[in-house]
Order: sequence, then C-alpha cells, then structure tokens
Amino acid sequence: MVTSELRPVAVVSSTASDAHTWNLVYLQLLLEELGFAVSNLGACVPDDLVVGECRRLGPDVVVISTVNGHGHADGLRLAPRLRALPELAGTALVIGGKLGVDGTRGAAGELRLCAAGFDRVFGDGDIGAFRRYLAALAVGVAS
Repeated sequence: MVTSELRPVAVVSSTASDAHTWNLVYLQLLLEELGFAVSNLGACVPDDLVVGECRRLGPDVVVISTVNGHGHADGLRLAPRLRALPELAGTALVIGGKLGVDGTRGAAGELRLCAAGFDRVFGDGDIGAFRRYLAALAVGVAS
C-alpha cells in the first residue's frame, strides 16, 4: 500500500482476466527497491477499479502486468479509459508480460498498445529495459 507522500507512487495491477500474482509481487518488490511507494491492486482487477484507484492516488507510474496471454486485448480496453481522464493524461503508463497467447504479438501489437495510450510495452520480459525506463522518469527514483 502507498505509505509516503515523499516517494514517487506506482500502481501495479494485473488485468481483469488475469489471476496470476507472482508477477505483481515481483514488480512491487522491484519498484519498492527503486524508491517507489507501491499500491498493488492484485489479480483479476476490473477496469473500473484500476481507473478509480489511479484517480484516487494520482500515481507517477501505472504498471500493468499480465501472464495469461490476454494482456493485449485487456490493455487496448484499459489504456484509453486511463488516458481519457485529464488528471492521468501525463502519467507514465506501461504494460508488460505475456501479451498474447502466441507471445508478445510482435511490433504491430506493441504499436497498437502505444496508440491506445501506453508509453512503453515490455512484452519480452526485459527487466533491464524496465529498470532503465523507470530510472529515466523524472520522479526521483534510485537507479
């Protein structure tokens, strides 16, 4: 749960269709290690709950993680809802994990997710790239 106003805030969530939690715990620990206060919404999170918690918390970054293979479809539905809110228009929004049942869905799938509102897509599980992305955010986190 978010515990400090002095640290940047991250919201971590799965998608409505994904019941996996190990990935969320890993991401929470990584983000906390990097200096974020983390609100981990858990598994099978309805879009309305993600949107509501992001509005309430005003996070610096929203991390959507999925491993069930339906992240592409869920992300295409969720990102525009988050981007439609003026208070979240500039919030860093990323998605990663197994985004399609046939893998990451390739460059075309990543472009569609970015067009829907995600700033970055980490479909290949490249934690190094994710860490570098977080370090580049202007929110004062450790590298």
